[in-house]
Amino acid sequence: MGKMSVNLCGIELDNPVIPASGTFGFGYEFAELYDINMLGTFSFKGTTKDARFGNPTPRIAETPNGMINAVGLQNPGVEKVISEELVKLKKCFHKPVMANVSGFSVEEYVYTCEKIDKCEQVGWIEVNVSCPNVHGGGMAFGTSPEGAASVVRAVKAVTTKPIIVKLSPNVTDIVAIAKACEAAGADGISLINTLLGMRIDLRTKKPVIANKMGGFSGPAIFPVAVRMVYQVSHAVNIPVVGMGGVASAEDVIEMMLAGACAVEVGAQNLVDPFACKKIIEDLPRVMKKYGIESLSDIIGAVK
Repeated sequence: MGKMSVNLCGIELDNPVIPASGTFGFGYEFAELYDINMLGTFSFKGTTKDARFGNPTPRIAETPNGMINAVGLQNPGVEKVISEELVKLKKCFHKPVMANVSGFSVEEYVYTCEKIDKCEQVGWIEVNVSCPNVHGGGMAFGTSPEGAASVVRAVKAVTTKPIIVKLSPNVTDIVAIAKACEAAGADGISLINTLLGMRIDLRTKKPVIANKMGGFSGPAIFPVAVRMVYQVSHAVNIPVVGMGGVASAEDVIEMMLAGACAVEVGAQNLVDPFACKKIIEDLPRVMKKYGIESLSDIIGAVK
């Protein structure tokens, strides 16, 4: 069997498959279905300084080959994530986990990252500067090189764990923002977060979701994600985690050829809770089919 292990910011993963934040809860729910220790790791639910109820409902809508969501970073706040959620997770997941953090000010990012950084379970901090579903935070920082860099510099000053910055595709120049994050000290980049989408109910003549617009994800956005992963990975000298519409082992290979050293699976977990398990189990077959002996060897192979 081919070698599936990869290295992400100095930490070895058994395989490159990572359930994306917001699609895998805090992990222990999925542990009731299968042994989640087979995953490379996973990125847990987006965490903020204070508890958030999220956006009003309805906040999820199906689309052809995808979905729109505007959940709005619903979470119990960093204190309870540490004292309750991570305690439950420790019983069923025995690898370093990726913490996803968001904020509405640089100070909030700093507060939450500093708290999370002290958790022994956490291997990486994924700093989300790209959430399109909240007003006045998240994506507001990720749409300019200066805004993203300001968050990176601030959180790097109070953390010891690798900082992976999650970027938005809803920008004109994704490469400029990625390079600014690298210059500010980011240890890695993850992309893409959701595109901004909208659906209208023909009967009511109103937007389908209460927030009007939301994050568009699913297989329909995969080509956009591959393109941006390719552009960014060839412009920076830090690891890139690719995501956006990944639904199969073939998609994982394609993302890695574009330049991703690990691959997050998002919306597909909501379609099939066993999606990541199936992808990992299918990777050896796909590697053999395409003559791949080691996944590490194909990272960024497309020039």
